[in-house]
Amino acid sequence: MSTPTTTRFAGLAADTQGDDDTRPALLLLHGLTFDRTMWRPALAELRRIDPHRRAVSLDLPAHGESRGDVPDAPEGLRDAVHAAVEAAGLRAPVVVGHSYSAILAVFYAATFPHRGIVSVDQTLQVDGFGEMLLGLADRLRGADYLDVWNELEAGLHIELLPEPAQKRLRASCTPRQDLLLGYWSPILDRDPATMHDQLATAVAAVRAAGAPFTLVAGANPEPGSRAWMRATLPGSTMTVWPGCGHFPHLARPDAFARLLAQTADWPHASSLVTAGPRSDADSATAQSC
Repeated sequence: MSTPTTTRFAGLAADTQGDDDTRPALLLLHGLTFDRTMWRPALAELRRIDPHRRAVSLDLPAHGESRGDVPDAPEGLRDAVHAAVEAAGLRAPVVVGHSYSAILAVFYAATFPHRGIVSVDQTLQVDGFGEMLLGLADRLRGADYLDVWNELEAGLHIELLPEPAQKRLRASCTPRQDLLLGYWSPILDRDPATMHDQLATAVAAVRAAGAPFTLVAGANPEPGSRAWMRATLPGSTMTVWPGCGHFPHLARPDAFARLLAQTADWPHASSLVTAGPRSDADSATAQSC
C-alpha cells in the first residue's frame, strides 16, 4: 500500500500508508486538543522520498474522529494506543509524539516493544509545567477554562507557521473542558510526586532499553536541557530548528520527513544497548547529548 488510507484500529481513527517490511513502522501521536491531520504535510513528503515506509497516525481517544471517553492517563491511554498498534499489525514501531504525546510515547516505550522515540518539541522535564497547571486548576475546572487554554495556546506560537498550517491547526483544535481535565488528570487530581515518580520510572526503563531518542525542537531549549538529556538518556540527540515554535513538523515538513526517513536505520532490539540515533543533517543544530 503506497497511498494513504483512512481507517480505524481498535476504535481509533487512523491514517495509514506504506507497506510492511523489515524497517520499523512509524507510529505518530498528535498533541492534546489537536488531531492526526497535523502529520499529513510531513507524511506527504515522506511518501515522496520513501513511498513504501509504513506509517500510522492516530487520533487519540476523544480527539478528532476517534470515539469514546477520555481514558485514565497515562495507563489507560497507553493501553488504548497499544490496542491500536496491535490491530494495525505494527511490530515495535518508532513512536513519534508531539507535545503531550511525547510523554505518552515514553510511557508506551517503557511498557511495549518499540524501536525508539521521536519527541516533537517536548522535553521530559515537566515539573515546571505541572506546577503551573496546579496553579491554574481552579480556573481550568471553572467557567473560564477556555480563557486559560487561550493563554496557553498563545505560547505555542502558531503564528510562526505558514498560513495553510495555521488554518490546519485551528480547524482541528478542540479544547473541550472534559478533554483538558481528563488528559491532565494525573497532574490535577493526584499527588504531583506520584506523576513525577511515574515519569522518572518510565524514562529509566527507556534508558535501560537503550532505544534511540531524539528531540526535535522549534526553538532553543531552556538552559540545562542538553545537560539533562546527556545525563538521563546518553546517546540521545537534540535537533533545533529556530523560529518554528511548537510545531516544527509543520513549519518544516520536508526536513521532518527526512528525519523520519532516517529512523529506518534505527537498530533492532538486540543491538539497542550500544546504539544511538542518527542526527538530521538538515538541522540548524543537531547535537548528540
